[in-house]
Amino acid sequence: MRDGGVGYGVVVLALLVAFVAGCGTRSVSCPTDRKLVLATTTSTYDSGLLDHIVPDFEAKYEATVQVIAVGTGQAIKIAENGDADVILVHARAKEDKFVAEGYGVDRRDVMYNDFVILGARKDLAGIAGLTDAAGALANMAEAGAPFASRGDESGTHAKEKEIWQRAGMVPAGDWYMSLGQGMGTTLTVANEKGAYTLADRGTYLSREGDLDLEIMVEGDPILFNPYGVIATNPEKWPEVNDELATQFIDWLTSLETQEKIAAFRHPSGLPLFHPNSERWKAAQKY
Repeated sequence: MRDGGVGYGVVVLALLVAFVAGCGTRSVSCPTDRKLVLATTTSTYDSGLLDHIVPDFEAKYEATVQVIAVGTGQAIKIAENGDADVILVHARAKEDKFVAEGYGVDRRDVMYNDFVILGARKDLAGIAGLTDAAGALANMAEAGAPFASRGDESGTHAKEKEIWQRAGMVPAGDWYMSLGQGMGTTLTVANEKGAYTLADRGTYLSREGDLDLEIMVEGDPILFNPYGVIATNPEKWPEVNDELATQFIDWLTSLETQEKIAAFRHPSGLPLFHPNSERWKAAQKY
């Protein structure tokens, strides 16, 4: 449905306009005859990772990567409409459903980081230092402490809902702000409101200097955040560029690119993502 998917055509069109307007800025290259449409998460985009690695792919394959940065749920729907060649997302249950329903093929592990619960220094719910994410959210609800949720069906929002489910709660009330926004905007709102929020560590670290938010809760296994790459099924959408999609997936999971992901770090030296492809894991055994 590259001529405009219902419901998402407006989103895709707006992003295409932004892409053309931004040609030659950041990592965005000017169009070539070989173009790959990548639908991915705001967390990978806002962290700066794509700026760090994608130009290498574009140079190696003489191609342009057109990035559509949205939440995981929306990235998947864009691909389901045939408007992306490949997706890079982080919500395993949604990824598996995308493949099982015939929309995607060749899913591979790429990398991981983790989620953290952030909050203002005053810590109204008294959660600083906890390692139980569900317990921390329950404390917030009990205290009526403000919480900024992405509310956008992204991978981050899916993880938040999973944690609330573990806590046995459905959040509701004036203290709970469902924004329907990406990670960057959600962090800005949480910062302005002195609210708690859930964020992937990579995006938080990339924005840390602009925020008065601190990591309150980390280390709970439920906060693990793996990313996967999936090609849109060419049997369902023959117009997708399956050749470039396969090349992109092979490149992204190669040792060379995995090493670049490992080298992408916060100025403090902390890694923003950890490589996790099968090739990378096999190489670590030797």
